[in-house]
Amino acid sequence: DGSKDGSMYCSQCEAEGFRRISYYPDRPDNMATFEKVRIEANAKKFPVLLSNGNLVEEGQCEGESSNENRKFAIWSDPFPKPSYLFALVAGDLGHLEDTFTTMSGRKVELRFYSEHKNVSKLNYAVGSLKRAMKWDEDTFGLEYDLDLFNVVAVESFNMGAMENKSLNVFNTSCVLADPVTSSDANYLNIERIIGHEYFHNWTGNRVTCRDWFQLTLKEGLTVFRDQQFSGQINKCEAVKRIQTVLVVRGPQYKEDAGPMSHPIRPDSYIAMDNFYTNTVYRKGAEIIRMYDTILGSPGFRKGMDLYFKRHDGCAVTCDDFLAAMADANGVDLSQFGRWYSTSGTPVITYSSTFDKGLYQLSLSQNSRSDEPLFIPVAIGL
Repeated sequence: DGSKDGSMYCSQCEAEGFRRISYYPDRPDNMATFEKVRIEANAKKFPVLLSNGNLVEEGQCEGESSNENRKFAIWSDPFPKPSYLFALVAGDLGHLEDTFTTMSGRKVELRFYSEHKNVSKLNYAVGSLKRAMKWDEDTFGLEYDLDLFNVVAVESFNMGAMENKSLNVFNTSCVLADPVTSSDANYLNIERIIGHEYFHNWTGNRVTCRDWFQLTLKEGLTVFRDQQFSGQINKCEAVKRIQTVLVVRGPQYKEDAGPMSHPIRPDSYIAMDNFYTNTVYRKGAEIIRMYDTILGSPGFRKGMDLYFKRHDGCAVTCDDFLAAMADANGVDLSQFGRWYSTSGTPVITYSSTFDKGLYQLSLSQNSRSDEPLFIPVAIGL
């Protein structure tokens, strides 16, 4: 139940919520096609009934008396997915509609739902989604794969944002914008979060995690993608990078220096919900950024292409991602893999000399790894 008066239902299944809906082995590697999802509800209280995939059929339930007035909606998602990506929304919501034409010429319907009083504040989010879809096509050749994309933004959703397949759900703070009351930071944050959840369609949904220890596989990679999107689309890559580094050097460094320090791929956990951390997300994104630095953007794109070619529709591991990057570029990244199991913040020290026109730079590192970490260093003279 997503509201105080019981007039709104909004599911949240990541990480282990589907077991509270139905008996189900809800591990992320248990992928299934939700071929037919039928929702029934009181038509007056719940005129909007949404789930994953494409809408197949909707109408009034047969045999119902006029005073009952129950309706149904049938949804079908043709793509295998783990149950954490299942979603159901039922309520009295208004919406905005738009369309996006993909690079192959398909027309995708875009629908943004929210409480009726909030519909006028959805326009910027709609534009943000269209920019994210175009950027993902241009940058990684990744096209949206269904005929309909739904976004729900409601005040009662308390998880921030969730990338359910074709039915992204947000708290209104992540979506609504009003020129009278919203700041530039609000607009940038909305665009970033809309982009992040959309980018999960490939990095998280089409290719997902074998187990929850691999959470950074989808989150670190998708945070890196949303950082690149925000910087490039607004032509402020340097400013965006400064903002990102401030977050890493602030909350993430503190986390890595304290009792909650853990590697981006942890060895164990007590409760999975506790592992949605700055380390898994933000430090994980920095590890992904190092791939891009080491291989260059063209090499990173080659690695991404091979990753999707090998693993589309599969539940995989961080090692599979590393192998795709290495194989696509013909390089040995086995030493780089130590980042996934090393907690804490490495410290780099340097000394330098300049004598008779020769500049000599010496570097050393100190970390919790038993062996040296692969750390790319940029040098300017």
